[in-house]
Amino acid sequence: MDALKRLFEQHFHSPAEHLQPLQGQLGGSGRNIIRLAGAGHSAVGILYSVREENAAFLEFSRHFRRHGLPVPEIYGENLSQGAYLEEDLGDTTLFEFLSAHRDGEAIAPEVVQAYRKVVAVLPRFQVQAGRDLNYKVCYPRAGFDRQSINWDLNYFKYYFLRLAGIPFNEQALEDDFSRLTKLLLAAPHDFFLYRDFQSRNIMLRGGEPWFLDYQGGRKGALHYDIASLLYDGKADLPPGLRQQLLDHYLDGLAAHIDLDRAAFMEHYYAYVYVRILQALGAYGFRGFYERKAHFLQSVPYALKNLRWLADNVRLPVALPALLDALQAMQTSEKLRQLSLPAPELTVRVFSFSFHHGLPVDESGNGGGFVFDARSLPNPGREEKFRPLTGKDDAVIEYLNRQPGVHEFLASACALVDASVANYRQRGFSNLMVSFGCTGGQHRSVYLAERMAEHLRGLRGVDVQLRHARLEKLGRESLPQ
Repeated sequence: MDALKRLFEQHFHSPAEHLQPLQGQLGGSGRNIIRLAGAGHSAVGILYSVREENAAFLEFSRHFRRHGLPVPEIYGENLSQGAYLEEDLGDTTLFEFLSAHRDGEAIAPEVVQAYRKVVAVLPRFQVQAGRDLNYKVCYPRAGFDRQSINWDLNYFKYYFLRLAGIPFNEQALEDDFSRLTKLLLAAPHDFFLYRDFQSRNIMLRGGEPWFLDYQGGRKGALHYDIASLLYDGKADLPPGLRQQLLDHYLDGLAAHIDLDRAAFMEHYYAYVYVRILQALGAYGFRGFYERKAHFLQSVPYALKNLRWLADNVRLPVALPALLDALQAMQTSEKLRQLSLPAPELTVRVFSFSFHHGLPVDESGNGGGFVFDARSLPNPGREEKFRPLTGKDDAVIEYLNRQPGVHEFLASACALVDASVANYRQRGFSNLMVSFGCTGGQHRSVYLAERMAEHLRGLRGVDVQLRHARLEKLGRESLPQ
């Protein structure tokens, strides 16, 4: 952590006064991601022990920025301590934006537009910036070659099929893998392959996409990255939208290369398959092997995509053993349990005044989280804010300027998110989250509004928001 603080001070010429772990962005990478802020500046710091991967990210970032691509600026680095500092791109991932603006398969136009912008930028990474990239820094391989494909397929075989208890004929499956690999390598593969081009690695800032987590990039085929985005499991894009976005991508790609669409499609679905199998291997490793159950929540979405492929796609090579294994996955009782929809969780979010008592938990569970916001700066002490509430723009702007408020809210969100995931997994139906302050009018209202907004982006969660003190003040009139 000290290395990141030094990098921050060296770049901004002022110390980092606030540190905020960004737990939601950790995923399965093992990297520590921290937001640092001070003197009106903000940056994101990374701590990670794999020097080669750090070096690849830094080299790629500077190369992509030279090509005008929207990636974070690198503010400083200390590879000997596994630390580097980069531009802060905010908190909104493409996945979060999608989740907050959809109703089942009905996806809001602004989300579709964001995806169209994303797929329009992808050929610039693959072709324009890929031409003069230094592939010598790629880690762990310089190309998505036979070795890389074997790793991914075996990852799926041993960490998903084996641990899920799916029966398969080892030699027959290896024969299928050999035929699939030959088909994959027959596609032109002299382009930049981003490797993890999916909705959680794309940030939205000012309505425009910015890109992260390309440190595993290498030379490869064009098909892999667009398949990664469109068949991103939990994103669960409808088939019609996937086709629309694929067509838009190919239109943009045609501006960079002499594109034969029919030839592209000969290999496209083979890459869709291998990407889904790689993802299943990761879910199995993290979920079955490391016992991190939340990774298994993505399995039903991958199985849904495989069912669609089985019904709609015929590959130009025979893969009988693999298809048998995929069919066995669909009927597996162990995997079917993962597919059972979790009951909807009702989360009641309250604001209240400590002077007037805690809200009553009407669910009968005896209460839940109670967060004390009295340590935060109090807008109510300023005359101009006294008649207002935490729902008014002036108060919101005031509290948004306080770094301590963001740290407080991030910590509360991390705690509540963990309980929401656990409660849903265990079939619980109610959770209560309350924010209290002195008057129950400014800070607690602001925090309850932000928490409710955050939780409404989660599937299977019904959020009910109440402001206990404001309800009473509404009957008595606000103080003047």
